Amino acid sequence: MHLIVGLGNPGAKYAKNRHNIGFMIVDEILANLDTSKISKSSFKGELFRHDDLLLLKPATYMNRSGESVAAVKNFYKIALAHIIVIHDDLDLGLGALRYKQGGSSGGHNGLKSIDANVGNDYLRVRFGIGRPKTKEEVINYVLSDFNKDELTCIQPAIQKAAEASLALTKHSLEYVKANYSQKPLQCQ
Repeated sequence: MHLIVGLGNPGAKYAKNRHNIGFMIVDEILANLDTSKISKSSFKGELFRHDDLLLLKPATYMNRSGESVAAVKNFYKIALAHIIVIHDDLDLGLGALRYKQGGSSGGHNGLKSIDANVGNDYLRVRFGIGRPKTKEEVINYVLSDFNKDELTCIQPAIQKAAEASLALTKHSLEYVKANYSQKPLQCQ
């Protein structure tokens, strides 16, 4: 069994935020799979199943994402190496895609929460959102919406990240790195 987790914040006001790219990518996967929704309040999120694949959108807000991941991981007894977390990354240009296993949170509060609740040796799909000009702008930047042109421009990268996430359930990390990594997009 594999668990794909998209990080984001619940609610319509956050739907197009840069910080919600994990939710957007899980939504892309869900649009292309026949899934059933699993309703269990202790999971603290929206959980979907397709065969031996679970897809999770935590409803705990970003800073407490690990609570939802831990609840699903423990209930289904999922190995940490079979958890794939999709998240935004300030250190990558817009639309860049990178993949890794383990490592630090890089200051990402959703990853910090997951690390504290289950450990850090899970697979990561890192989606670049770029960085604001100053450190003081980071919070407002990650909680700002992609503009219409950016959403159009990043759609192929969202699709590629969705494919890469599914590929991580069947192929090695090295295979996914070689076939799904991507440089930043040139969005106008």
